[in-house]
Amino acid sequence: MEGVKTFDDFAKADIATKAAFASAAAWSPNPKNPPFFVDLPWHNGVQQTMVIAKWIANRPLFMVDENVWNLRRLRGIGFDSAKSDIPPNIAGANILHDELDTYGISHAFELYEGDHTNKVAARLEKVVLPFFARTLDVGRTDPAHRRGK
Repeated sequence: MEGVKTFDDFAKADIATKAAFASAAAWSPNPKNPPFFVDLPWHNGVQQTMVIAKWIANRPLFMVDENVWNLRRLRGIGFDSAKSDIPPNIAGANILHDELDTYGISHAFELYEGDHTNKVAARLEKVVLPFFARTLDVGRTDPAHRRGK
């Protein structure tokens, strides 16, 4: 990640590096750190403990305990993991599933055949978008519905 200094470098980077930058944009943004305006977990070869702490604190698994009541109010929670994904991703998804079950928080969870990236388009079409269509209340124009009737 530290080798990525320009947008051209970024364009040539592998998917894991790009994913790390996406995580940085979500969890350790820094408007004073151009050109990407993020803080990375390593700087000049030195581990940045505050950045890593931010990343850990923002992982869904670590947010469950402090957000139980708000999670119960959501209309839906859904997530999945590929059976051939890297072991930490599978383990994390299973632990999150168990943690939500422990608190009695309704959610949809699935382990599916595939790896981390090989079924993205199919999963979006067949799982994610239908989940949103069932769960979210969007696009309703009926005035009675907007009044809660």
